[in-house]
Amino acid sequence: MAALFASRGVRCTILTTPVNAAVIRSVVDQANDASRGTGAPVIDISTVPFPDVGLPPGVESVADVSSEADILKSLEAVRLLPEPFNRFLAEHHPDAAIVNSFYSWAAEAAAEHGIPPGRRHRQQLLFVGSRSRRRARHPAAAFPWDQHVEHYRTVLGRRVWLIGPVALAANKVLQAASGGVGGHAPDANRCLRWLDEKPGSSVMYISFGTLAHFMAAELREVACGLQRSGRDFLWVVTGEETDASRWMPEGFAELVDPDERGIIFRGWAPQRLILSHSAVGAFVTHCGWNSVLALSAGVPLVTWPRHADQFYNEKLLVEVLKVGVGVGSGAYASKIEDRGEVISGQKIAKAIDGVMGDGEQAEEIRKKAIELRAKAWNAIEKGGSSYDDVQQLINEYKDWCVAHRALGVERVPISVSDADDLLAAVVSFAAATRCDDAPACKQLAAKARALGKDSERN
Repeated sequence: MAALFASRGVRCTILTTPVNAAVIRSVVDQANDASRGTGAPVIDISTVPFPDVGLPPGVESVADVSSEADILKSLEAVRLLPEPFNRFLAEHHPDAAIVNSFYSWAAEAAAEHGIPPGRRHRQQLLFVGSRSRRRARHPAAAFPWDQHVEHYRTVLGRRVWLIGPVALAANKVLQAASGGVGGHAPDANRCLRWLDEKPGSSVMYISFGTLAHFMAAELREVACGLQRSGRDFLWVVTGEETDASRWMPEGFAELVDPDERGIIFRGWAPQRLILSHSAVGAFVTHCGWNSVLALSAGVPLVTWPRHADQFYNEKLLVEVLKVGVGVGSGAYASKIEDRGEVISGQKIAKAIDGVMGDGEQAEEIRKKAIELRAKAWNAIEKGGSSYDDVQQLINEYKDWCVAHRALGVERVPISVSDADDLLAAVVSFAAATRCDDAPACKQLAAKARALGKDSERN
């Protein structure tokens, strides 16, 4: 999102904690390198101290916790973050703040500093300035996407700018700025070269993100499912899954070879590049929202939700958008919990065939995935809905800032009649920020400036 805004001339600062800053710094550096010479402002990283709540050194993210006690400590740390966040706002006076919807206190804190607050919804809805306390959990599971948006606008009274898929738009901008040239890690190049040798839409990509935890019995069934499917595969495993002797079934090791059917990729995989490769025909996913955005690559999904919003995301994908097939997951399990059920390899193979096979359902799913890819790309092209909404959002933030500063002329001595006019302008401006009338903000700003000049002359 920062890269996308920077490409439109907005100076962006990412505020995070020290350990998380180290994690994202290389990506931010790449974005800055790619946009050098284009006139885009540099993206900065600022940090606030992570609250001392008794977590092990270096643990500043839920992805790194390993016990229920540490989860509770992480939540306590989040509760303590408003103080350093408020201090940052007071010291740096940003013009606007885009905050994660998980930090419900951040929008209110920004408003207290006179900063227009925006929240980045995890389902790629961006809304600004909401004071409604009414909430509807994951309405996308109940009705189509356009109605989802309308629900936010009419029922919740929130203003919405549809600016996603953000990653797709930002990558498009950065590739254009850098001429499409970029370096990858050796392991990434290895798996991409392997994909280059495979036929189109022939490879199953399997990745369950950084927070999902699988028991050895579950991993064994994944491997059995891949054996049964007969498909080539690229399987990303995390550190805790590296002891293959605990889960690898007989005969599977022979398949895991660049010259055979599959590759096991250990560590952080270049997921965007993999999903956009023509050889990839489907994606087995835990339905985390970043993975759901694989639809912008036109790849159908085999869904295997684990916890949190992932089950709602699966409903969106399978029941509403109809671009995936589920493996039948119904039990909740977080990173620190084992689930009671184990999905069989037979069910996994059946789901894979449901999106990659020759049946009518599989063909329809692939067709819908390709249609959604086209819509995603059209949305971020110049003149597309997301492209225009990004600029509209930036323009309205600018209008807010101009008017907010102009209306701050109360520091200048003014007559009673001018004060009445200024008060009326302030009231009108407050109303204007709750509607879609951006020109009104400009008019009010001009009026306030005129009032200030008249007062100075008097």
